[in-house]
Amino acid sequence: MKQNSKNPRKGFFEKVYVVVRSIPKGRVMSYGQVALFLDMPRGAREVGWALSMIKDSDMVPWWRVVNGEGRVSIKGKYSADEQRELLKEEGVQFSKDFTFDIEKYRFIPGENAPRNVA
Repeated sequence: MKQNSKNPRKGFFEKVYVVVRSIPKGRVMSYGQVALFLDMPRGAREVGWALSMIKDSDMVPWWRVVNGEGRVSIKGKYSADEQRELLKEEGVQFSKDFTFDIEKYRFIPGENAPRNVA
């Protein structure tokens, strides 16, 4: 993928989308985990911005990216209720306060993961 010189974030956003598309159903990654995987420590907020910019046609399973504490914390055009329902449909079990055991559902990309998205 080419880096867009008019919008330098676009290249990073595209990398986020590739990683998020690799998360299997019923598994999650935190915003910070995605950022760290892309060699951008402290880039959790940037991951959130990338996900807030997706279009339905991008087919990015945004609901699989959650707060690092195992909490649904989506803001923007999607709701926390919608995220929770989509994750529940994939088998994630929640407490009444929208939390879940993140370690039980955490996806840790392996050797074949799309780390070097260029």
